[in-house]
Amino acid sequence: MNPRLAGLQPYPFQKLAQLIDGITPPAAKAAIKLSIGEPQHAAPSFVLEELRANLSGLSQYPVTKGLPELRGAIARWARKRFHLTRVELDPERHVLPVAGTREALFSIAQAAIDASSRDPVVIMPNPFYQIYEGACLLTGAQPFFLNTLPENNYRMDFARVPAALWPRVQLVYVCSPGNPTGAVLGHDDYAKLLELAERHDFLIASDECYSELYFDEARPPVGLLQVASDLGVRDYRRCLVFHSLSKRSNLPGLRSGFVAGDGEVLGRYLEYRTYQGCALPPPTQIASIRAWGDEAHVQDNRRQYREKFDAVLGMLGPALRVERPDASFYLWPQTPQDDETFTRELYARENVLVLPGSYLSRHAHGVNPGAGRVRMALVAPLAECQEGARRIRNYVESLA
Repeated sequence: MNPRLAGLQPYPFQKLAQLIDGITPPAAKAAIKLSIGEPQHAAPSFVLEELRANLSGLSQYPVTKGLPELRGAIARWARKRFHLTRVELDPERHVLPVAGTREALFSIAQAAIDASSRDPVVIMPNPFYQIYEGACLLTGAQPFFLNTLPENNYRMDFARVPAALWPRVQLVYVCSPGNPTGAVLGHDDYAKLLELAERHDFLIASDECYSELYFDEARPPVGLLQVASDLGVRDYRRCLVFHSLSKRSNLPGLRSGFVAGDGEVLGRYLEYRTYQGCALPPPTQIASIRAWGDEAHVQDNRRQYREKFDAVLGMLGPALRVERPDASFYLWPQTPQDDETFTRELYARENVLVLPGSYLSRHAHGVNPGAGRVRMALVAPLAECQEGARRIRNYVESLA
């Protein structure tokens, strides 16, 4: 076996299962799970109908590059959503469908990192989506955890990266809106990162799978390709963005997303994926065309999340230090106890499950930025989220 597998840490939900093992929550209280970010809003019926209508496509081998119609639909969506006017997004060169962002965020490191070079480094936010770390470790690269802290509104501060480290950096993962903080990188943040990429020649992998879950319809989060286009970055050099239908369209089981950006990199990445064998089934591709072409269901999705945030924040505000995020469907409150104790006792007393923040981060630069926080995913129906908030508030007030 690959000896680097030994360097992988248990996944957060494995740790959570161990934390609550042996606890029997009160049977009179229905279980409320706020621990996992699995969308529970209804999937768009027209997408499901398209999927069922094209099941005969399962008798065909899919093409790794995806149907031209799917790449075209993705390119049209991205051009409109991110105002890509100065630099053309060519569906033939700049777009590649993938089986959800998770596998693509992992596999891009395997394809892009040159392990033969001296001590390659991958920068990632901290807290983070653990796929970034695992992808880095299995290439033999060294992760550099860039803490996202309240004093910088939970954004990545690239000025905190030691100057001597930049020549070794081959890949930078960014996540905006962030998981778990919900923080959004601004135009200036991306512009600074693009300037650093140009100077030090590294690839940017921008995880934007929460980009369509925001609160102000007039102010959607900016994206990496948008800033690259604004700045006239030719061929979207050194830029890759990762998008998915999982959160946007409540289709996590469809496993459908895309990576877009640097044409030269995507050409080599397509070659890699041809061997890897992650082509989307034809029915999935056809259904995805419909999903990328419709915005009404996405707007309704945002409306439902706004209702839940308004209700839950009003209930939790008097009991916990918690703020509305810039975007996403997570809350990232401070806890009155250490995060493991809070999670375990809340489950034991109220049958509400959240995720300890320390499970989503690493101790780096003298601190674990997730310690003393928990992640709450407001994915359940409104009434269930409200009941969960009521129980959480009851528990916190009982500690006083």
